[in-house]
Amino acid sequence: MKKYSFEITGLLLSLCVLIGDLFYILYGALWRKGVTSALFLLLGILFFILAVVKKKKLYFPIFMLIGLAFTMVADIVLNIFFIAGAILFAIGHIFYAISYYQLKKFKWLDLICSAILAVPAVLWITLAPMFHFGGALMEVVVVFYAIIISFMVGKAISNFITSLWKHKDYRVELIILIGSILFFFSDCMLLLNKFGSFTKEIREVLTVLCLASYYPAQILLAASICVYSRIDYHR
Repeated sequence: MKKYSFEITGLLLSLCVLIGDLFYILYGALWRKGVTSALFLLLGILFFILAVVKKKKLYFPIFMLIGLAFTMVADIVLNIFFIAGAILFAIGHIFYAISYYQLKKFKWLDLICSAILAVPAVLWITLAPMFHFGGALMEVVVVFYAIIISFMVGKAISNFITSLWKHKDYRVELIILIGSILFFFSDCMLLLNKFGSFTKEIREVLTVLCLASYYPAQILLAASICVYSRIDYHR
């Protein structure tokens, strides 16, 4: 039992994040969101300590933890000043992507996978008549954000494909891939909810889908540090 004390504690923290997510969906209140987000950062810190204890190379855990920290702060700021929150989220995505590059160095496949996501995303945002941004500045911010997260998810896809192709242990890459895709999906739901022309009922569904995918994404990204710490990871 002592051998897996980090995992057991992490499981309990993850459960608390999911409960906090549920309560925020049902009852709202910014403080609930803040507490829930602080818990996934705490989860990342817990697994970072595990990486230190296991004497792993810390580049990946450090950048992942910074990404989690920016994401936690962005969660709060987004509800107060949307553009500032979006910028903080974008910075978080950049640190996530940097952490992914600590696992696998740059490959042209990274750009290919990223472009496959970024190009349709930008065209959708700029050309779809359903979106109303209320000004050019907001649209530019959203486009910039879409490009950043596309490159983050693209790198996650590329890393997974590379590990799978080379028959290497891909557990870390798989967890990161699922977490990144959930994050991408969550942001799509937020985009539709915030700027799409929908009824109140549809917006409520979009909010639930956004939050129901967002917090599991953060749990998985934090948990990737745990898996990384437990296996003999090689590039």
